[in-house]
Amino acid sequence: MNKKLVAALSGGAALVLALTGCGGDDEGNKKLDDWSKKVCDQMQPQVKKIQDANHSIAGVQTEEDSKKVQQTDSAAFQANADAYKALATSVENAGAPPVKDGETSQKNAVKALNDLSGAYIGLKKRIDGLDTGDKAKFGEGLKAIGGDIGKLSGQSDEALKKLQSGDVGKAMAKQPGCKKISASAGPSNK
Repeated sequence: MNKKLVAALSGGAALVLALTGCGGDDEGNKKLDDWSKKVCDQMQPQVKKIQDANHSIAGVQTEEDSKKVQQTDSAAFQANADAYKALATSVENAGAPPVKDGETSQKNAVKALNDLSGAYIGLKKRIDGLDTGDKAKFGEGLKAIGGDIGKLSGQSDEALKKLQSGDVGKAMAKQPGCKKISASAGPSNK
């Protein structure tokens, strides 16, 4: 019943990983390294919260009790909303990265992360409003929510990719808090 939702959340996890992974061992510059450290030091705990929330949703994908699915998904959506909000705040507080168009990239990334947070609050309200007494309607509601999560990932992906591109991405990749997280970060669809 919850498989489409889990598959869609995998896309959201990929979005977070786009922020946290990028290769390169460039010498970089001190200002950029300092900026990256500010962002990355705050990033790891939030990424873990998102991963844990997505894993909890994956854990109930075969659950037959609609009420349990609803409660688990609702809590996970709230956790994701809080984590994306915290990521937005850390990028905002770090200031613009000291690169060409850094201010624009920062503003776009903050907006994308805040939009994701707001969207997850919306999903939480929707899942809380589903009728758990009617399994068919509940299943349809989950499918619709899963489709919307897939759209969210695509909408925010571009700004985040831009933030962590070029020298910024190389500087972020050197920071311990932004080391690429294992591929198991997203919920499995198995």
